[in-house]
Order: sequence, then structure tokens, then C-alpha cells
Amino acid sequence: MLVRSGIPVLVMRGGTAKAGYFLAGDLPADPVERDRLLGTLLGAAPVDGIGTARAVVVGPSTDPDADVDCRFPGEPPDWSQLLAGVGPFAVERKLVRAGPGVVPVRVRIPATGTVATVHVPTREGRPEYAGDTAISGVPGTAARVLIEFAPAAGSTLLPTGRVVEEVAGLPVTLIGNGAPVALVAAAALGVTGYETPARLEYDERLRAGLETLRLRAGERLGLGDVSARPEPEICLIAPPGAGGGLCVRLFAPRRVHPSISIGAALAVAAAAALPGSAAAWSRRPAAAGVPRDVLRLELPDGYLDVRAEVSGRAGAARIGGCAVVSTARLLLDGHVFAPSS
Repeated sequence: MLVRSGIPVLVMRGGTAKAGYFLAGDLPADPVERDRLLGTLLGAAPVDGIGTARAVVVGPSTDPDADVDCRFPGEPPDWSQLLAGVGPFAVERKLVRAGPGVVPVRVRIPATGTVATVHVPTREGRPEYAGDTAISGVPGTAARVLIEFAPAAGSTLLPTGRVVEEVAGLPVTLIGNGAPVALVAAAALGVTGYETPARLEYDERLRAGLETLRLRAGERLGLGDVSARPEPEICLIAPPGAGGGLCVRLFAPRRVHPSISIGAALAVAAAAALPGSAAAWSRRPAAAGVPRDVLRLELPDGYLDVRAEVSGRAGAARIGGCAVVSTARLLLDGHVFAPSS
């Protein structure tokens, strides 16, 4: 039956990634069988699939506080980018009612417990894809899709209660809002913060010092021995050099990333809203072309626009919500067929 009728699919760009978006009801309920079928539909080689190795499976949520449940078979590292397409997909497939203007789609990811609200601009009951928002890594402009994250349950913005503290001999801001991150001024380490990832990775002394900082930060954050774990991540912070609000270099263990994880980006945004933090020291007003309601993070491979709402000070600081600016585009609406064998 699958070979004859095919399976409905929307191929969409979500943020800077592309995937095939499927309705959960169009796929087998058994996760193993579902993932095996998706592997066949996507194709083990580019010549025999739909042109992307990523799949997103979306269906009505079993949680009354969410509209849809979303799964990312294979757990691609850029799954958070693909959230930008989940909202428009839910509107396209009538999983949510599209009123006029911007429609909030509450998306739950059962595997992580994450709940995000994807704000989808619509027109005449359909997603509006055309607009004037640009994101780094994607040519042209499109309609703004805001991905809003609620504070993680049980998480604390400042786990130690201090905006800045000395860790491994350096002034550091420790953020624990879901994704534990340590922020430190690049100048405190004797670098500018504008270096390429390759140049920073070449500096063995710097890498050793940052790993020591990471291990000590893990202890302060209550994570114990993090020598075999990827968190906490380290963000080197510098004043902007290209019209943004901050310049950031992200260190995961022993590597410098050309971009930044969503969790780390939101941590930087929250820290930048705290007077006296390692991020607030370097924050500057953005250039005229940057939207006024965002903080633009300058990265080795471009930029990312984020925003965060923080209330209170020091140990009483609370984050009300944080968001990432993205866009999405519908590329294909059709059916995909499994091979007869």
C-alpha cells in the first residue's frame, strides 16, 4: 500500500536546516518500524531519497499544555533549527486553527521535555512565508518565525546566586537556565574574541586553561565531574565588531564551534540582561539595521538574533522567557514512495 499511494510529506527549510516533515498518523506507530521506514524514504544515499537525511514527525499532543508533539528520529544536532518549520507545518496540516495574524503553536518534544512556542505569521489561514527577516546562512529574506522557550522547570538563572564570581582565577558568570554555561570576557584570557575557531584551537595553552575553567564551573554548577560530559559550555565574550550587540566564541570540550547552540545563545541573552555580568560588560547598542527588540550575537559563521526577559537582580534574578529569531520556507508538498523491496 505504501508503494502505491506514497506518504504525504512537506519538505521545509527550518532555520538553516532542511527536513522532511511528516504527520505521525501517516507513519507506523511502532518507533522502530517508523524509523526504519523513514530511513528508507530518506534514502541511504543522496541519489535514492528526497534530498535530506533529516525527518521531523509531528502529531497532536497528548499534553493539554501543548498543541503538537514533535519527534526528531536520529536526533540530528541541529534539531532546534528545525523547530522553525514545525509551526508552519502544524498550520499547513490543520493541527492548529489559524486565526488572523501571528498564530502561536505550542510544541512539545517528548524526548527532552522541552516545550517551545513557535509564533507563525499567517494570511488567509495559511502560513505566510514572505517577509523581510534575514537570518545568517540563508539567502534573501522571509517572514519572521519567533521560537520562544519557557524557563526550564526547576532551573535557576544564577545557580550560585552571584552575577560574577572567580572561577579558576577568572571573573565568570555562571548561567543555569536549562543549558549550563560559563561566560568569561575574552580579554581576561589574553585574546580578542574575534579570532577564528582554528586560531583559538591552535592555542594549546588557551584550550588547557578553558578546560580547567570548564571543570571548575561544572563543580560550582552542581554537575560534579564533567570531564566526560559536554556541559557546561564556555562562551568567550567580546564587544561587537560588526554592528551586533555582542561577539561570542563557543567552546565545547576542546573545540571552538563556528556557530552556537540554542541553549548557549539563550544563556548569553539572559546574562546580557543582567547588569554587571560578563556579557553585560561587553554589550553595545546594535547598528541601525538590526531589529530593536533583539540582541544580535556575532559568531564566526555569521550571527544569531535572540532575546530574553529578565527581572530582579543578582540572586533574585528570574527569566521570564527567551526566544530565537528564525524563518522557514515550504520547499515541496507531495508524496514520497518506499522502494518495493
